[in-house]
Amino acid sequence: MKVIPPMLIENRTFDEIRVGESASVTRTLTERDIQLFALVSGDVNPAHMDRAFAEDDIFHKVIAHGLWGGGMISSVLGTELPGPGAIYLSQSLRFLRPVGLGDVITASVTVTEKRPDHHIVLLDCRCVNQHGEDVIVGKAEVKAPTEKVRRPRIALPDVQIANHDRHHALLAAAQGGPPIRTVIVHPCDEASIEAVIEAAALGLISPILVGPRGKVEAAAAAAGGDISTFGLVDVPHSHAAAARAVELVRAGEAQLLMKGSLHTDELISAVIAADSGLRTDRRISHVYVMDVPSYPRPLLITDAAINVAPSLEDKADIIRNAIDLAHAIGIATPRVAILAAVETVNPKMRSTLDAAALCKMADRGQIVGGLLDGPLAFDNAISPEAAREKGIVSPVAGIADILVAPELEAGNMIAKQLSFLAGADGAGIVLGARVPIILTSRADSQRTRIASCALAVVVARRRSGSPAAAC
Repeated sequence: MKVIPPMLIENRTFDEIRVGESASVTRTLTERDIQLFALVSGDVNPAHMDRAFAEDDIFHKVIAHGLWGGGMISSVLGTELPGPGAIYLSQSLRFLRPVGLGDVITASVTVTEKRPDHHIVLLDCRCVNQHGEDVIVGKAEVKAPTEKVRRPRIALPDVQIANHDRHHALLAAAQGGPPIRTVIVHPCDEASIEAVIEAAALGLISPILVGPRGKVEAAAAAAGGDISTFGLVDVPHSHAAAARAVELVRAGEAQLLMKGSLHTDELISAVIAADSGLRTDRRISHVYVMDVPSYPRPLLITDAAINVAPSLEDKADIIRNAIDLAHAIGIATPRVAILAAVETVNPKMRSTLDAAALCKMADRGQIVGGLLDGPLAFDNAISPEAAREKGIVSPVAGIADILVAPELEAGNMIAKQLSFLAGADGAGIVLGARVPIILTSRADSQRTRIASCALAVVVARRRSGSPAAAC
C-alpha cells in the first residue's frame, strides 16, 4: 500500500512541560472522514450517515462528538503534547455547534496544571472552526511520560473506501421512469430469481419469467420471494426458454432480455440465429461498466464475454457499441484506449496493427462519437504518470473512459482482476442486438446484478427517446 513519508515524532516529558504550553493540529472535514469514522467505530446510525434521515445540524454534530471530540484532541495529546508515552486518563467535553463538510477545524490543548506525585498534567481542550468559533471546549487529564522519545512517525496506510457511488447514481437514474418489460431467460436458481425480485421492487423492470414452471417456482420459494405478479411462461428446458424469450422480444412483448441460470452461449446463440429477428448490422459485444474505487471516472471494458478473437471489422463494431453505451450514461465524448502489450506499432503483434488501423478509421469518420488512441499498454491507458513517463502525448492516454481489449481472454482478466483485487463493481451488458441483454455471471454479487439491470434500463430508455443518465 502507498504510505505517507515518515516524519520524526518527539514527546515532551513531564519535566520539560511548562504550564501555559500548547499544541494544535488542523484538519478539514470530508465525506471520507465520516465514512472512515463509521467503519472504525461500527456506528452507522442514520442520524449521521444519512442526510435524508437527519437535519444537517444533527448530522454534523454527531460527527463532531466522535471524530473531532475524541479523535483530534486525542491526536494532539498522543503525538504533540505530551506526545508518545502519554496515557490518556480522562476528558470532559462540551459540544457547542455543528461541524459541516468542508469546515476547517483546529484542535488545541493548553497545559493548565502539573501534579508531580504521579506525573499528571491537566489541559484545556478546544476545537475552533475556520471562523474562529468554538466548536468543542473541555478538559483532559493525562499521565505524562518521564523518558524522552524521538523516532520516525509510524507510516499510515492509504485506505481506499469502496462505496460504489457511480453505480448508486446509475441506479438512481434508472429509477426515474416506468419499469421496462423484461424477459428473464431460465431463472431457475436462487441468485437469478432474487435479482429479478429486487429489480422489480426497485421499479427497474416488469418481469416475464420464461422457464420450467416447477424449477422457477422452487427457486422463488428458496429465495423467499413472491413472483405471483410476474408473467410466467412454462417451457420444458433452457434451450426452449432461450428460443421462447427471443420470440417474445421479436413480437414486441419486451424491451430487454436478461440471462438467468443458463449458459451464455445458449442464450446468445438464440439471439444471433438467422431467423431470430434480433440481429442488426452490428456485431454484438459485451461491455462492463466498472466502478473502480481508485479510478476517478466510470471505466468501460470491452469485450470480455462474447467475441473470442475479434477481427478488425469486429473490433470496429465493439468500439461503436461501447461508444453508444458511454453516451447513454452521460459521457459525451468518450476517450477510447485500444490496448496492446506495448504502445508502439509492431508488425509482429496483430493487436498493435489493429489499433493503428482503428485509429485511422476514426480519423476517416468510420468510427464516430469518441476519441481513439492506440496501441496503448494498460498502464499508459489509465495512469497519467505512466503516460508521461513514456512521453506519450495524447487526449486519451492516462485518462481513458473505454478500454478495448485485443481479445476476450485479456478483457475478461482485466475485468475480473479489477473486481477481485481492486474492489471494483462491474455492471455487464450485451449490445448490438435489437434490445440490450443483461448478462450476469454466477460469481456476481446481488449489487452487481442490480447495477447491470439499471444499466440496461438506462440504455433502453435512451433508445426510446428518454433523457440520458449520468453516473
